[in-house]
Amino acid sequence: MTRKLESLFDLPPSTPAVEDTVEPAPPPAEDFRAQLQTLDENIDKIDLALPGVRGLDANDEEMDGLADLAKSSYNDLMDLGMQVDSRFASEIFSVASNMLGHAITAKTAKMDKKLKMIDLQLKKMRLDQQQAMIDAKSADAGTGQGMQTAQGMVLSRNDLLDRLIRGKDQIDKKE
Repeated sequence: MTRKLESLFDLPPSTPAVEDTVEPAPPPAEDFRAQLQTLDENIDKIDLALPGVRGLDANDEEMDGLADLAKSSYNDLMDLGMQVDSRFASEIFSVASNMLGHAITAKTAKMDKKLKMIDLQLKKMRLDQQQAMIDAKSADAGTGQGMQTAQGMVLSRNDLLDRLIRGKDQIDKKE
């Protein structure tokens, strides 16, 4: 309770219980190592899958080449536009801006392709994990036990009710 409540209700000052100040023990370092190992393996799978796609590097080189060509054409046209008569310069500058737009489009297409590949790989990994969980649940369904997850267990409703009833019975016996 706070001091204001204690003074409002004329209660004696409360002292914190020893049980409240006890902090839970941190999980063992082995669990963290196992989780890090799993994360490292997943990252390695993603890294290995990216180069496995055929033609990804060739397309990247082509897009880079097109972007470089468009940039150099833009620079040439800008120089030419500065040197010609003003009545012809507007059309040259318009073409130069189109070249710059093509360079940006080439770079954007390259990045979009990479992002789509990564997105597809992540979706595949998620589906693989979901399938593994379904397989594990179906294997555990025959034994009647839950599957061990992060810090809990997956139980059926009846198993949970049984555990709650047994826990209540044990508390009643202690009293």
